[in-house]
Amino acid sequence: MDIRLELDPALSEPQVVVRAPAMTPEVENLLARLEGPETLLGFREGEAVPLQTGDILRFYGEDKGVLAQTERGTYTVHQRLYELEQRFAAHRFARISHSEIVNLKKVTALDLTLTGTIRVTLADGTVCWASRRYVRRIKEVLGI
Repeated sequence: MDIRLELDPALSEPQVVVRAPAMTPEVENLLARLEGPETLLGFREGEAVPLQTGDILRFYGEDKGVLAQTERGTYTVHQRLYELEQRFAAHRFARISHSEIVNLKKVTALDLTLTGTIRVTLADGTVCWASRRYVRRIKEVLGI
């Protein structure tokens, strides 16, 4: 990637232009980082709380609803898992099973010794299991 800085006193605010031959995962990740942290509304005890993307450990389905787990607690969200998967893919979130998406930035350990599955440990000590169906995709995302 070629990075250049051009200083122009005529500009009133910074301007960022990304030029690429095609939209690639690398370009998508760069754009997501430039846009800054995204927020999502979580609900707990009748109160709406803005959740920063970087604070979310995982999304998971439970009792026909979708929950967002942070280190401060668990919140109900009104999106479906497939919507969250698409929305947060550029922020290093990956689906690890039919009912769970994890923030790969919050993964502290992966146990690959088990046949066909991966045990995923998150920053708060939560242990999740990647199903066989998603193991290949997770390894691709992590470059394993």
